[in-house]
Amino acid sequence: MRWTAFAWESASRAFNNRPTFTGLVVVLAASSGGGLVAYADSQPDQPQGFKKKKVVVLGTGWAGTTFLRNLDSKLYDVQVISPRNYFAFTPLLPSVTCGTVEPRSVVEPIRRILEKKGGDFKFWEAECFKIDPANKKIHCRSNVGTNLDGNGEFLVDYDYLVVAVGARSNTFNTPGVTENCHFLKEVEDAQKIRRSVMDCFEKASLPYLNEEERKKNLHFVVVGGGPTGVEFAAELHDFVTEDLSKLYPSIQHLVKISLIEAADHILTMFDKRITNFAEDKFGRDGIDVKTGYKVVKVSKDAITMQNPATGDIAVPYGMAVWSTGIGTRPFVVDFMKQIGQANRRVLATDEWLRVRECDDVYAVGDCATINQRRVMEDISEIFRVADKDKSETLTVKEIQDILEDIYVRYPQVKLYMKSKQMNGIADLIRTGKGDTEKESVDLSIEEFKKALSLVDSQVKNLPATTQVAAQQGQYLATCFNKMQAAEENPEGPIRIRGEGRHRFNPFRYRHLGQFAPLGGEQTAAQLPGDWVSIGHSSQWLWYSVYATKQISWRTRALVISDWGRRFIFGRDSSGI
Repeated sequence: MRWTAFAWESASRAFNNRPTFTGLVVVLAASSGGGLVAYADSQPDQPQGFKKKKVVVLGTGWAGTTFLRNLDSKLYDVQVISPRNYFAFTPLLPSVTCGTVEPRSVVEPIRRILEKKGGDFKFWEAECFKIDPANKKIHCRSNVGTNLDGNGEFLVDYDYLVVAVGARSNTFNTPGVTENCHFLKEVEDAQKIRRSVMDCFEKASLPYLNEEERKKNLHFVVVGGGPTGVEFAAELHDFVTEDLSKLYPSIQHLVKISLIEAADHILTMFDKRITNFAEDKFGRDGIDVKTGYKVVKVSKDAITMQNPATGDIAVPYGMAVWSTGIGTRPFVVDFMKQIGQANRRVLATDEWLRVRECDDVYAVGDCATINQRRVMEDISEIFRVADKDKSETLTVKEIQDILEDIYVRYPQVKLYMKSKQMNGIADLIRTGKGDTEKESVDLSIEEFKKALSLVDSQVKNLPATTQVAAQQGQYLATCFNKMQAAEENPEGPIRIRGEGRHRFNPFRYRHLGQFAPLGGEQTAAQLPGDWVSIGHSSQWLWYSVYATKQISWRTRALVISDWGRRFIFGRDSSGI
């Protein structure tokens, strides 16, 4: 999962000495690598006889690691399970592919992170292959050892499960993609791409090849015009023009980079000014941007794409990178079938990140999406709660009394009013009934439904970015830390269905901006408030933000030194 955040606020830890759980907690967080975390062993400052609940966290990506770094380890028994024993700063993977940054500069061992955190954390390098929600157990398989049966499988029970296993690359069942294309989701993927680039240049240098064969080997195809694909294409172009052209002068003119995108433009999630600038710059740099083309087949020697105007076109290539979206991991798909979510693309959670139809299981990051409750699903209950005098009509004042709770529970209401430039609830109600200047104006339930009938149009799924995953991990850790206090003093909105208040306010994503490095020391930055900056100054902003957001001083120093080394000595072209 690529990080497109400009910045996010630092985690606030709410500490509470009283016990908050009495069992085991398992956390599945969506991040690039799957994993499981669980906390165990009671602390001496807990009441005698108190047994802490177990939290199991699957994954050591952005969501899982952020959750662990912010969780109060005195309150829970925690165990972490992941097939990789490190956290990777995935936004810099495109830089790793071309030697701008070294692989070990963007990873931090998870055991070192847990050691700095303190507390009795347990980590097992294994992967989860089955979740048994009925018995609160997960089935795991070790990648580094075997048990007495020789299969390395073991069971872990939990009280709460946090699923933070991220997602895999989505091939859309396109024939030949898995066998012939590179992906860019993990550090290992970036290392393979780096070796493949150098192999293509070395192969094209062999004396017995003709020019057509050299052109084929030096044709680099990137499928997917999103942030990852665009940044990789820009990094590769810089690598070729600034470094490899000096080492392979006789063939550097044969290099071609193609970027294929099925939509009409690249970087469609950015402002149009950024999209247009990126397409123009790539055109000037000689990167062939093919928009409106859909890849239908990938063979060993050619990529076949379709366009309504040209039909099928087969293009020979030397290396291809597939970066077109994300898909659900197989064991998560099986889990979804167990809990009645078989028809969904990813795990569905409520606004508090709890997996629907499943008790004590949470999911964060790329493996899940928040299923925001619609106003029209609860419109009758909202009317009932607001109608305190049981008159079967509402006044503006009665609506205003619960308005803040409605805004918190259903954020689409406020977004809709903002999109329509409404100054207050009176403007919204006016769409259901004419004059609302007086607070005594009565509003029937049918008029109330009419007034709110369009607000659900503002419900949108969150993007699969590291910014979202990190904010979800931080939010969930804060909820866990305040669980006991919230039981006694709930701080959330009024329960529309039921009595009392919710324990916590629902998760709200705060978008803080995004970057799109375009090569040539130029970056596009889009920040809240419709602020767009493109050019060299934004590149230095990108450097400062990415250096600041490194997970440790060690990785921060390594990344900055790699950037300095590249400025002085150029990128390393060794095929290792």
